[in-house]
Amino acid sequence: MTSADEAQQHAPDRIARVRVSQIRVPLARPASDAKVLTGRQRPIADVPVTLVELTTADGAQGLGFGYCLRVGGPALYAHTAELAAELIGQDPADIAAIWEHLVWQGASAGRSGLAVQAVGAIDTALWDLKARRAGLPLSRLIGRHHDSVRTYNTSGGYLSTPTDQMLVNASAAVEAGIGGIKVKVGQPDAAADLDRVRRMRDHLPAGIELMVDANQQWDRPTAIRMGRELEPLGLTWIEEPLDAYDHPGHARLAEALDTPIATGEMLACLRDHEDLFAAGGVDVLQADAPRIGGITPYLRVMDLAARQHARLAPHFVMEIHLHLAACFPTEPYVEHFDWLEPLFEERLEISAGRMHVPDRPGLGFTVSADARTWTVAATDIR
Repeated sequence: MTSADEAQQHAPDRIARVRVSQIRVPLARPASDAKVLTGRQRPIADVPVTLVELTTADGAQGLGFGYCLRVGGPALYAHTAELAAELIGQDPADIAAIWEHLVWQGASAGRSGLAVQAVGAIDTALWDLKARRAGLPLSRLIGRHHDSVRTYNTSGGYLSTPTDQMLVNASAAVEAGIGGIKVKVGQPDAAADLDRVRRMRDHLPAGIELMVDANQQWDRPTAIRMGRELEPLGLTWIEEPLDAYDHPGHARLAEALDTPIATGEMLACLRDHEDLFAAGGVDVLQADAPRIGGITPYLRVMDLAARQHARLAPHFVMEIHLHLAACFPTEPYVEHFDWLEPLFEERLEISAGRMHVPDRPGLGFTVSADARTWTVAATDIR
């Protein structure tokens, strides 16, 4: 073998093609939380997803995605497609360097929010590719602590679901092996909220955890009052009782109540999470990997949470977050949300209150035939 042949043999693989797709995943029925009932947002009818599919010169592949709810999907898709052109010819193993490069390429659009969400879809695809090439589930590539993670259901407890149907949904979730139920609250009528939660508490079998989520719709006095009313129900946590950026308010609430306070899903970058912890306003961190820029920054957020002795319960996107939660040193939670299941051919295994980490390489998912039919735009970059 000549020296030129040896050099070619050891040359790094390069990204040769990127396909970015905009997919609108329909919901079986529109969902409304407290932000709808208070007039701030409209119901959710579908989930706009930006899908990134990478292919290297050697034929290795990686899959990643991001999402926006209600509005922002077309903008996320456009920004991701523009950034994806920077990937051609790059060594996909250089994930951290690529992340920094892409963030700075889009820095004039911001270093948080949608600008880094676009980077996050690409970053996730790079991690998926790396794990697939290693023949390992993503969690094993990173270094897992758990083979399964406690799970609770959210999608059955929206305020648009009548209370009787919500109870039926909860029973179905428990029968399917899910270990906790979350109920949406934050209605203008506090008495209706309390009745809804109490009925769920009475309905659930012993040992099934119960959480509530106010979706940022309470002010500080209301949050204290409602928190005290809910204390006797033994909730696992009260989620987003206040505006996501009211870190001092969350700290005061955490100090006043025995029930743990959960928040963090709406924060848009690592620095936001650093500010939250500096204020002492969180017991259960619900950071969202697609929202903060993907897996690369999420690993830093998990390290921050571990050092602050917070619990971890990532928001939404169980298909990504299961792998990440499995790498957290103490016992985390994963949110069971069936909204994105139709995107993929595979399903996650759930039993005895836990979601089991798949042994398939990478994230362990392939895009479904249905998802291809829901594609409204696509860009191929070579």
